[in-house]
Amino acid sequence: MEAERLIEAGRRALAESRGALDVMAEAWQAQALARTVGSRLALFGPMELRGEARALGEIGGGCAAPDHPAVLSRGTRAAQLSGIADVRAALTGLALLLGEAGIALVSVACDTGEDGLYWQCIEAMDAADESLDRVHGLLRRLAERERDGPYGGIRGPAPSAAGP
Repeated sequence: MEAERLIEAGRRALAESRGALDVMAEAWQAQALARTVGSRLALFGPMELRGEARALGEIGGGCAAPDHPAVLSRGTRAAQLSGIADVRAALTGLALLLGEAGIALVSVACDTGEDGLYWQCIEAMDAADESLDRVHGLLRRLAERERDGPYGGIRGPAPSAAGP
């Protein structure tokens, strides 16, 4: 599935999340998608983007999925990524998704009385914020590159079930 469609699916799912655990699961999904997009761009994207994209692909890599039935039963949306038709549009949508995930996580952190969940939210917010910074960096580099001429999309091998 194209990156833009996956990002839109993630934004819808995050908006429809009910409860702290659903928000955490969707924030994890968003982070997994950011890592996968970063990894795909690092392998197949323009040379100017590869270093920043590689860093995006590594953010939050040690985080485990929440013990949430939706995540456990379906895996990650990111595993469905088949290509990035429009790099700029995908990165712009990813920035929106990560920003929305960060805002949702702040709400969960403020509303929870559970210490463990609070710190999980803080860690997830840090990862979303760092990913968002990398996406903004990629967009800046892409704008610089596009001054020299347009760049199309990328395709690559389908990701394995284990991830990027």
